[in-house]
Amino acid sequence: MRIEKIVLRLLEMELVREFEISVGKIHKRRIILVEFHSEDNVGYGECTAGEGPFFSYETYDTALIIMQKYLVKRIIGKVFRDPREFRRSLEFVRGHNMAKASMEYAFWDLYAKSLGKPLYKLYGGIRTRIDAGVSIGIKKNIRELIELIETYLDRGYKRIKIKIKPGYDIGVLKEVREVFPRIKLQVDANASYDLSMMNVLRKLDDFDLLMIEQPLHPEDLVGHAILQSRIRTPICLDESITSIHTTKSALRLGSCKIINIKPPRVGGIIEAMKIHDFSKTHQIGLWIGGMLETGVGKTHLLHIATLPGINYPSDISESQRYWREDIIGRPLTLNRDGTINVPDKPGIGVDVVPDLVEKYQKKVWTYRAL
Repeated sequence: MRIEKIVLRLLEMELVREFEISVGKIHKRRIILVEFHSEDNVGYGECTAGEGPFFSYETYDTALIIMQKYLVKRIIGKVFRDPREFRRSLEFVRGHNMAKASMEYAFWDLYAKSLGKPLYKLYGGIRTRIDAGVSIGIKKNIRELIELIETYLDRGYKRIKIKIKPGYDIGVLKEVREVFPRIKLQVDANASYDLSMMNVLRKLDDFDLLMIEQPLHPEDLVGHAILQSRIRTPICLDESITSIHTTKSALRLGSCKIINIKPPRVGGIIEAMKIHDFSKTHQIGLWIGGMLETGVGKTHLLHIATLPGINYPSDISESQRYWREDIIGRPLTLNRDGTINVPDKPGIGVDVVPDLVEKYQKKVWTYRAL
């Protein structure tokens, strides 16, 4: 399959409501939509690197530089037999996983469309619906948080995740558990604690949590292992898991019992499948994390969330959770049982609406093969 044209589109979309985590607040999202053209097919990918280097060192600016200066030149006009050969062509760039993942996404979509198959069938997925959880950012007051939890439970979400940080943790959880004593609840610290706060972290055991996500610095696998040995609640690693290599290190050290796989963070679908297979073999809990994607990125996540080792609800919410208007023809919706259907059409299985893309587009770059 020859990559005949590549289009990079910078979109700016406003969130339905402000989303706050321990490192800051998000009001708008700048997203790079990636298009690969080959014959009559178009494959779509999405880069959701943030505005600044807070969650990751990657930003949408750095992703654009890497794609335009290095990756596009390496693949435009080239012929690739399959996604694995394509992915190997990107390995000359060290790091910059989100930039590489967005291009791998586009190739997988293009490849699946050429075969007339939905992506999950190429991945070996076993489900046609995935269990959906929802993530709630840090709120100004507990009443707002409680009302949001009620709203999402009424919508049918199977698991509630709330963001925490030092000073916004034990008191908040006490009030949440008083109102919702039995819901599936987990917390996400986004690496805002350290081992000097062990007394606070050990108190989290009192709240019957599914897991504590990324309590310590992403590189502190030893610290996570020490913490996991001193608390009952399972630790879930997120930012620490950047590849199959960090996964193996974390599991052999005993740093966690659960892993949040974010395909953009690990460099794409192929690396995500390696992490899945290894973790499943070692009986580690798994789920798929989101990064405030549009319907394009979310649908890519839906397909990978069908893998057999995914055994916790994933952070893949319906379109209206973040966007007043998504860029896909039929927005993703939540079923009454708290699941989201996986599209069965070829590729990612959703249609990107050109008029909506143009509405939110700020810049566009087009590259054609000679």
